[in-house]
Amino acid sequence: MPITLTLPERLLSPEAQAQALARLTEAVLDVAGLTGNAFMTANVIGTINVLPAEHVLAAGKPVAAAFIELKLPEIALATPEAKRAFIEKATDIVEQAAGGRIKREHIWSNIVYAPEGAWGIAGHSYSNADLVGAIQNAAGS
Repeated sequence: MPITLTLPERLLSPEAQAQALARLTEAVLDVAGLTGNAFMTANVIGTINVLPAEHVLAAGKPVAAAFIELKLPEIALATPEAKRAFIEKATDIVEQAAGGRIKREHIWSNIVYAPEGAWGIAGHSYSNADLVGAIQNAAGS
C-alpha cells in the first residue's frame, strides 16, 4: 500500500515529513483494522516528494499545498466510510504537521485502486484472495 506525500520545499522539516509519513502509515492500518498485522505493516510503504515551491500550484499559482495519494488493492478500504475515515485522518495529520503553514483546503487526498491481480510484492502478483490469505496467515502467527 504505497503512500505518496507531495509537498513544497520548506513546508515541513525533514523530521516532520518522516513523522507525517509514519502517522499516515498508522492511519491506513488503523482504518483497515490491520494495526499490528505483520504482513500489512511491512507492506505499507511510502515516498515523500518535496518539490520547489514554485512547482506546487493551485489555480495556476504557487501555494502551500500538500497531496496525499494512497494506492491500494481493490479490496482495501472498500467502503465509503473507510475512504472518508482515511482521508479525514490523513488531512488532520498533514495539517498538524504543518503547524499553521497550510490551509486545510489546500490539502488534497486521493485513493487509487489496482485491479484484481495487479498488486505485486517481491515480484509476485497477488490476487485479492492471495492478499486476504497472506493477511490472515500473518494474523495467526
